[in-house]
Amino acid sequence: MNEDIKKILDQKVKQYNQKSFIPNDPICIPHLFQKQQDIEIAAFFAAIFAWGNRTTIINKATELMQKMDQAPYAFCLHHQPKDLKKLFGFKHRTFNDTDLLYCVAFLKAHYQQNDSLESAFFFHHTDGKKINNITDALIHFQQYFMSLEDAPQRTKKHISSPAAGSTCKRLNMFLRWMVRKDQAGVDFGIWTAVKPSQLIIPIDVHVARIARTLGILTRPQTDWQAALELTNYCRTLDNKDPVKYDYALFSLGVIEKMI
Repeated sequence: MNEDIKKILDQKVKQYNQKSFIPNDPICIPHLFQKQQDIEIAAFFAAIFAWGNRTTIINKATELMQKMDQAPYAFCLHHQPKDLKKLFGFKHRTFNDTDLLYCVAFLKAHYQQNDSLESAFFFHHTDGKKINNITDALIHFQQYFMSLEDAPQRTKKHISSPAAGSTCKRLNMFLRWMVRKDQAGVDFGIWTAVKPSQLIIPIDVHVARIARTLGILTRPQTDWQAALELTNYCRTLDNKDPVKYDYALFSLGVIEKMI
């Protein structure tokens, strides 16, 4: 382990894993809410929208929460057909109202049977058996998410899976928000089916570029195996909380534009 790299990254985690990080990051959307189910749904959409400019992501997620009357759980669970008209025409990049309406249908079906979205990831929807690792959880979630009758095939691309080699950056970020506990109160830490030590770094082109520059990622492709390699390195720095280094790597790449 390179002590210089650990020192740099620890310092950046300390700098950015603070409440001051929240307002300019998509995590500000679930922080609008107190009820667990509202937090889960707001976080889910904010994470799914999270590619491109952060200001645009926040604006589109804010727009959606307004369309859901600032009560996403109640909207998803109790909406009437006329309420869905508010969602017509919604679009963020390649995510459109067809995808949104299906997400709402899925969330309604899930919450009619479950108290939390946590079970959608970490418990098999067929037999209720627990899922104990992130790879299997993400594979299962995509299958479960697409299991409703007449699920639009186009929506599948918004719910990535390690089975296709994807980094699953947005879903790993969502899981970080839900599972990781921190002293600053940025991540929520409201799910307990897996430990923070099991989480996978949300890797994108910015994080991968910084990691390769620092020599802590050798894989040339930015894919699921790269996410595992980077996470395994971060576990050598802190085996109980490896994904805290997402704050350092992301901020070096996006906020400070180190390279």
